[in-house]
Amino acid sequence: MRMHDETAAAEWMLWSTTMRVVVTNTVLLDRAAALVSEVLDDIGQACDRFDAESEINTIAALLPAGVEVSDTLALLVRTTLNAARLTGGDVDPTLGNALVGLGYDRDISEVRNVGESRAAASSVPSAATVVTLTSRTPGYTRVTLEGNRLTVPADLSLDLGATAKALAADLAAATVFEQLGCGVLVSLGGDIATAGPAPARGWQITVCDQPGDPECQVTLAAGQALATSSTQKRRWQQNGKALHHILDPARGLPAMPVWRSVTVAAPSCVRANTVSTASIVRGYRAIAWLAQRGTTARLVNHDGRVLTLGGWPDENSVHVRQAS
Repeated sequence: MRMHDETAAAEWMLWSTTMRVVVTNTVLLDRAAALVSEVLDDIGQACDRFDAESEINTIAALLPAGVEVSDTLALLVRTTLNAARLTGGDVDPTLGNALVGLGYDRDISEVRNVGESRAAASSVPSAATVVTLTSRTPGYTRVTLEGNRLTVPADLSLDLGATAKALAADLAAATVFEQLGCGVLVSLGGDIATAGPAPARGWQITVCDQPGDPECQVTLAAGQALATSSTQKRRWQQNGKALHHILDPARGLPAMPVWRSVTVAAPSCVRANTVSTASIVRGYRAIAWLAQRGTTARLVNHDGRVLTLGGWPDENSVHVRQAS
């Protein structure tokens, strides 16, 4: 199939974020967008915790005894358990109950509306909803997946969240390339995956989490991925406190907002997202961890200062180099 240097893009809203697909052959855009939608629908039907009809919700009562799950859900759980092991539990898929306790029990737009309504009704925190510091043992080691048989203890609830979104980007990009043969970029919020040949100048990406944040332009090579984890986007209020959705598994509470955002480049979006999310959780400890791994990363701290590692393009920022 002849490839074209020009690109074409389609964009729509999904899972409270912007979904974008870009292809290197303009005539294939509609077919590519349809393929991407099919992949994302399959992921959503398996693990959307806000959809009462999703597989993860319809089997919830059976999970303590163990239940056979679909290939899609098994892949999602296997992926997130691998992420948990890679990060020593800093990415933990068993935080569903903690998120619900913090008020994140529906689509983020609805959560924000509920928070604003409660704040307007009373400035006095309810004893039932006060957020307090707790100590929590990460639960991912208690989840088992043997073949497609999934077992989750009754006191735990899965939230596949970030890794599911990253895996969706990886699978969607791979599917488009495999079936259509063109180069493709799939962006799902801050998660970007590519497959097939890149445009002549590579994939040009503007990295900027929120308007007014420091931004930079990077070139993503064919087959590479990029993921940004942020403490700024999925935010809401509870009892007058600003909360965000990336939790510290040790406490079951939002990670300290040392970093506004962390962006990581990697061969897969799942790997990039796993490392960026763990970096938010680790706070300042992430710097040495990323440097030791030789990770290409960009971290923006609470006051907007940029720190880059592992060969990220120079932004006149502090550089931490891996020890030789």
